[in-house]
Amino acid sequence: MARAKANGIEIEYDTLGNANDPAVLLVMGFALQMTRWPEGLKRGLADAGFRVIWFDNRDVGLSTEFTQYVPPSPMDVLTAAMTGQDASKLVPYTLNAMAADSAGLLDAIGVEQADVLGVSMGGMIGQLMALDHPHKVRKLIPVMTTSGDPMLPPSTPEAMAALTAVPASRTPEAIGDIAVHAQHAIGSHADLRNSAELIRSRAIDDFHRSDRPFGMARQYTAIIGTPRWHERLGSVKAPTLVLHGADDPLIRPAAGQDIARRIPGAVFKSYPKWGHDLADRMSDTLVADIVPFLRA
Repeated sequence: MARAKANGIEIEYDTLGNANDPAVLLVMGFALQMTRWPEGLKRGLADAGFRVIWFDNRDVGLSTEFTQYVPPSPMDVLTAAMTGQDASKLVPYTLNAMAADSAGLLDAIGVEQADVLGVSMGGMIGQLMALDHPHKVRKLIPVMTTSGDPMLPPSTPEAMAALTAVPASRTPEAIGDIAVHAQHAIGSHADLRNSAELIRSRAIDDFHRSDRPFGMARQYTAIIGTPRWHERLGSVKAPTLVLHGADDPLIRPAAGQDIARRIPGAVFKSYPKWGHDLADRMSDTLVADIVPFLRA
């Protein structure tokens, strides 16, 4: 792994593939570290002739932690957003700042332009990269994410409860247990979902690598405090492929379909039994659809 200075912060990142190959930037979702990218997905893209770049978003993993900011109340931020106030003034940073981090990382490591694949919150960041930093985005792949339109169908109550659940204590065992519970609530069908043992062990490994509950809280308020961007998507020029799980209870397939409807020429594809997770068993399927799109 390596570290770069970008957009005023330090970003932990890694790469796979030939430095001269076309770059693919992977942008991770809410609260998850760069370690969660499936090896099969990274290796599949690299073997297809792409330089794969992935990194820790700000406030998680080993990138800069914003300890100087106390996380605001999510309810206060949500109330401000729902009543027409500028909720961005209440949060330490927005997803636009995180999009600037991603674009800045590419600059810092000498990548002029990249294909951008983002999952969940990372897919929101990818859209904002295409809007705020269009010169850095060759093609866009939003995965299991939303256009930001507040009128879209909401998460199921069970999925939202799993996303925001807090362990009773911050021990490896409690972290592992809550990860298993969350993935059973929001993840894929049992035919695709990673085993409970694998989910637990990866969560515990990440806990030992970096445990930043306040960073996760700040990321959450960034999601709800960012000004909505759905009405801007018609200006995206990057060719776009939207991928979504048909069984996603956290960000419903209608949200992905809305992105594809708003971005000119975008293509939408959904996958049966796939939920809101990066199940290892999905890697080959995703690579088989992503690579032809990137090569076209």
